[in-house]
Amino acid sequence: MRTNVVKRLREQDVSEIFIDEDVALAASSNIAVMHCLDERIKRIERVAKKRMKLRPEYEQLKTVAGIGEILALTISLETGDLNRFAKVGNFASYCRCVRSERMSNKKKKGEGNARNGNKYLAWAFVEAAACAIQHNDLARRFYQRKSARTKKVVARKALANKLARACYHVMRDQVAFDERRVFA
Repeated sequence: MRTNVVKRLREQDVSEIFIDEDVALAASSNIAVMHCLDERIKRIERVAKKRMKLRPEYEQLKTVAGIGEILALTISLETGDLNRFAKVGNFASYCRCVRSERMSNKKKKGEGNARNGNKYLAWAFVEAAACAIQHNDLARRFYQRKSARTKKVVARKALANKLARACYHVMRDQVAFDERRVFA
C-alpha cells in the first residue's frame, strides 16, 4: 500500500485488512505514530516559516517541480548570495550535483574533492527530484529514460542536477519555473 492510503485507514479498516490481532495492533500503532509525527512536523514547519525572514526568491522557488515550502526555504537560505557563482555550473557543483572527475581522452585521470560544496543543498535537490518523479510527468519521463540506461541513483542525481540548474535561473532572473524549458 502507498503511504497516503495507509494514512487514510481507520481503526476498523485495519482490523478488516489484518486477520491476526497482533498484526492489526501493530499496524494501528504504526498509523497512530504516523499521524502524530505528521502533526508535529506541520507544527515545526509553521514555527520555522514564521521565524525566518523570507528572501525574494522563495516564492519563485516554490514553482519548481518537486519543491515545496520547506525545500524552498532550505534552498534559499543555504544558497546565500547568488552573485558568488559565476555560472550555473558553479552553482550545480556547489550543490554536489555533478561529479568531480578529471577526464582526458575519455579516461579518468583523477578526482577533485567530492565533499566540496553544500551537503544540505545536495540533500534538498535529491529530495526535490524524488518528489518531482512522483508528481511531475515530464520529470518522471526524464527519470525513466535515464534509469533505463544507467543506475536509478545516477538517474535521480541527474534529475537533481537539472532541478539545481533550473533553480539557479529561477533565483537569478526572478521568474517562475518553466518545465518545458527544462525537460525539452
